[in-house]
Amino acid sequence: MIGYVTLGTNDLERAARFYDALARHWGVGRMMEFDQFIAWGDMESPQAAIAATRPFDGNAASVGNGTMVALMVDSPEKVHAVYDTALAHGGTDEGAPGPRGDDGFYAGYFRDPDGNKLNVFCMTESA
Repeated sequence: MIGYVTLGTNDLERAARFYDALARHWGVGRMMEFDQFIAWGDMESPQAAIAATRPFDGNAASVGNGTMVALMVDSPEKVHAVYDTALAHGGTDEGAPGPRGDDGFYAGYFRDPDGNKLNVFCMTESA
């Protein structure tokens, strides 16, 4: 149902380096690029894409309180890999990878260099 998620940035070049590194974990790259906007994903895939943009109204980008983008992978090992990549490329920790609850939800939480909150998760067998 979701086609793409857009996150604001005040430094598109920095955001590009961050999301270029993360996108590699899904085997995708930049699918759209303009002076103000870059999107990562695959135009032929039904999976949602992610984009970074300078706000079109010209005001500073700000973080939405309570807003988070969840990125799905297929194993706890990939949760750790994406989380580690995020921190290595200027992201900050918001919760180390691990199981959350007893329903098989396994996730790591981080913020991008602009402060946008993301998580990377997978579903494992329930405890």
